Amino acid sequence: MTDDALPLDDRIALVTGASRGIGYQSALALALAGAHVVATGRTQGALEELDDAVYAATGRHATLVPFDLVDGGSIDRLGGAIFGRFGKLDIWVHAAATLGAQGLTPVSHIDPRGFAKIEKTNFTATYRLIRSLEPLLRQSDAARVIHLTTSLAREPKAFWGLYAATKAGAEAMMLSWADEIETTNIRISVLDPGRMRTQMRAQAFPGEDPETLTHPSEIGPLIVELARGDRTPPQRVSFKEWKAALPPEALI
Repeated sequence: MTDDALPLDDRIALVTGASRGIGYQSALALALAGAHVVATGRTQGALEELDDAVYAATGRHATLVPFDLVDGGSIDRLGGAIFGRFGKLDIWVHAAATLGAQGLTPVSHIDPRGFAKIEKTNFTATYRLIRSLEPLLRQSDAARVIHLTTSLAREPKAFWGLYAATKAGAEAMMLSWADEIETTNIRISVLDPGRMRTQMRAQAFPGEDPETLTHPSEIGPLIVELARGDRTPPQRVSFKEWKAALPPEALI
């Protein structure tokens, strides 16, 4: 039986983009629920801050893997390292994404090098991670994949062209993969977090009051719920709709 106090006890959870924002809060929530977190991100110092928070809350350290997702070879080595240490992967939260250094830009003005960076991070890395991690997820008795998406993947807007296109491609790839592996123990949820107080949001809307936005820590309970192996998660999830469906006492 699953201990509701630690519903993810002894599960191995990989979180990409764990150095800040939604990825950071997802990693912390998974650790608090009992999982051993393998955290990836580009910044060693930010990952160490996450590890400090995890250790302070749980008495256990996370496994930190600092690297840039544009490095496909590192993604391949990540899968091998997880297999060598744990032999499986139970949870994968894919929160890593980038808007690019140029920010919101007309499609015709995107610098080719900036294009390549965004495409490799948001789209190609998703494919490389699926390729590297599927064998590990198959070793779990109930693997759960949570892919962070955006409403722009289905309703693109001006100046969001490359970000929207790469996120739409990654979402389509995830859902195609879900169909391919439906007879396995792997279940995939595509999660739209909506408007949250993140660095990417601040980059896109520098004049916006962050206090009007949802803090990313609020998504933690939903991440844990979707990661549970004793539940059947929905394939598409909206944080806004999930929160609206909660009973009033859960929001106190």
